[in-house]
Amino acid sequence: MSASQPPPQPLLSIEDVHLAFGGLKALDGASLAIMPGRLTALIGPNGAGKTTLFNVISGLLRADRGRIALTDANGAQHALERGTPDAINRLGLVRTFQIARGLPKMSVFEHLMLYGPRQPGESLLNLLGAARAVRDHEAALAEKALAVARRVRLDHLLDNRVTALSGGQKKLLEIGRALMAEPRLILFDEPAAGVNPTLAEEIGDQLRAIVAEGRTVLLIEHDMALVSRVADHVIVLALGRKLAEGSFDSVREDAEVQRAYLGVRAEMAA
Repeated sequence: MSASQPPPQPLLSIEDVHLAFGGLKALDGASLAIMPGRLTALIGPNGAGKTTLFNVISGLLRADRGRIALTDANGAQHALERGTPDAINRLGLVRTFQIARGLPKMSVFEHLMLYGPRQPGESLLNLLGAARAVRDHEAALAEKALAVARRVRLDHLLDNRVTALSGGQKKLLEIGRALMAEPRLILFDEPAAGVNPTLAEEIGDQLRAIVAEGRTVLLIEHDMALVSRVADHVIVLALGRKLAEGSFDSVREDAEVQRAYLGVRAEMAA
């Protein structure tokens, strides 16, 4: 980088975020920066506040205080700390959930179509006055849904209801739905939890492919083998605040991190 170039700006900035449930401090001054174009893993012991932080970032919970900002393609920052989930989604931030969810009466194909952005058919005026444009958009969206289904290896299950999918297939559908939304930043909450090692490896490959396309990923994951393979950067959360960050190897060797994991050193070193 030349001296005349400014340093890269974080895509997501989290500054001094606090959230308490009664007397329990779930987030206690969490501050971190997520740089664009890489996969950052957010790790930490159970109860560290990782999923709570995801819920605050995505608008499902409101912090007691603190600042959260998403930088757009033009360099402008958008405050998220008082945003609704749908408004935050429109800014280009999508999140998945620890337990894969879905509408039980809808098929895989319908789920993917539902997550397509900028759908003119949702407007009655468009349906009445621009029916041709709506049909063209729907056709393009259907082609995209088919391509995404092939990408996550669910194209043979397009007509299946989500309730008929295995746990691992539901995880892949979560990835597919996130891709349909065309996000700049995806928050993945334990996408490999409860799946077999082969599928976990495939999910890791999917995550790396997303980053290779220029998107940014923030990942919560307890599978340290997966984290060590896919993460460009690792942030450790403990007691609701950042404890350490760096490469996987550097945080693995950090004495404070080892103490935070209450002796789970063998797992970190695996």
